[in-house]
Amino acid sequence: MTAVGLGVAACALIVVGSYGAGATRNRGGLMREIGLDTLLTGHGRSIMDAILTAGIVGLIVAWVWLGHAMSHRRAGPREVYRAAASWAGALLLSAPILSRDVYSYLMQGAMRRDGFDPYTEGAAVNPGPYLFEVSHDWRNTTTPYGPLHLWIGDAVTSLVGDHVSAGLVAYKLLTAAGFAGIAWAVPRIAQLVGGNPALAVWLGVANPVMLLHLIGGMHNEAVMVGLVSVGLFLVLRERPAAGTALIALAVSLKATAAIALPFVVWIAFHQFRRPGASRARQVALFGAVGACAVAMTLAVLAAVTYASGSSWGWVAEITGNSKVVNPLAGPTLVADAYTPLAQLFDEHFYYNTALTTARRVGSVVMLAGLVLVWVYFSRGRRQAVTGIACAYAVAFVANAVTFPWYYASLLSLVGAVPTPLWVRRAVVFFSVLVAGAFTGSGNHRFYEEWFLFAGVIVAWVAAEWVYPRAAAEDMPAGGARTPSPERA
Repeated sequence: MTAVGLGVAACALIVVGSYGAGATRNRGGLMREIGLDTLLTGHGRSIMDAILTAGIVGLIVAWVWLGHAMSHRRAGPREVYRAAASWAGALLLSAPILSRDVYSYLMQGAMRRDGFDPYTEGAAVNPGPYLFEVSHDWRNTTTPYGPLHLWIGDAVTSLVGDHVSAGLVAYKLLTAAGFAGIAWAVPRIAQLVGGNPALAVWLGVANPVMLLHLIGGMHNEAVMVGLVSVGLFLVLRERPAAGTALIALAVSLKATAAIALPFVVWIAFHQFRRPGASRARQVALFGAVGACAVAMTLAVLAAVTYASGSSWGWVAEITGNSKVVNPLAGPTLVADAYTPLAQLFDEHFYYNTALTTARRVGSVVMLAGLVLVWVYFSRGRRQAVTGIACAYAVAFVANAVTFPWYYASLLSLVGAVPTPLWVRRAVVFFSVLVAGAFTGSGNHRFYEEWFLFAGVIVAWVAAEWVYPRAAAEDMPAGGARTPSPERA
């Protein structure tokens, strides 16, 4: 069996397991309709959970195996593209896994449809079939997403009514469209900035974190990152207005997309700059490009807000909710490490004290880090794309709350630009660890000692196997063969 074949088989197991051990419906759903509800509880669910877990492990192994074959020049672009397409295609058949967020999307759309304001009211104000499926943690929480998110939800729920399963199908199709945009744009971005398209697809499309959390989890990052990816491609192809408009549209879905916009200004500035121009002309040109980017962004946001009948209330909600605690966010990791040490000297020291302080410091670090990255990566389009990836890394590490699917913005670009060995190894390590950390229902294992011990070892071994320290520096990034001048 090949790595691609193993991945397809693993995705088939994930699909089967998702209907019994994924983010399953609390009421109704396919399994109950066909009389297999015994697989949703007790021993039946345990069996389905074992199937789902085996599928996730198999997908991780297949991805690492494919990366090893690439780095040792035994697999090329054809295998990588086939893997990405076949694995993603198989997962389109799965029920929601690793998160219940898609039910919240449907609920927020139904709220907008029924005349409620998700920026000021929680889901509990609108009882109905969708509310039963929303996690209890989010039933009284407002949404941080933009007007495009609510517009899409309004359209979906207006189309399917209160039929939850039909709504899930609609969101799966939207997810597929967004993921297709990522898959289409990422290798083309790599070509334009001198990267390796096959490596870009392996790290940023076929990556199990991308597949499991975007297609399996059906997060709106799929559409957001898809819009940003296509928009960035257009900017690199010297169509800055169209590209900026698409990225601004992504901002109207989720504000995270805005991190890419300051770097788009650098790309456009270098496209319009003329050799030998005076410093004054360059400053004026930079100001004009920046002003156009801001104007375009505001115009798109205003148009979407007006057309959707929404409000600007999402701006006040951007900071999101601070209920979630997991060590993917730097401040949480710091608080986790610091609290036990502090309690050795003060038994009355509280974890929340450390967490609150760490989050405040993290906000300052994030702002400073984003500015420094923007200034540093300013000398050309390849640097700007690298800067976008670094800026996302700074934002997600320093943010108060971070989920694995947030990193889709980073993963989609990290392989598009030439990277040093340690970066590729780190991405493999991180991807393996995070891909295996979440259960089908959405809980994580980061605070389970057995998982941390085993996960870190497995992730380290995977990174070492894909990119051995002794040999990998002599290999092209991703292991793609470099064609001879005659064949090129």
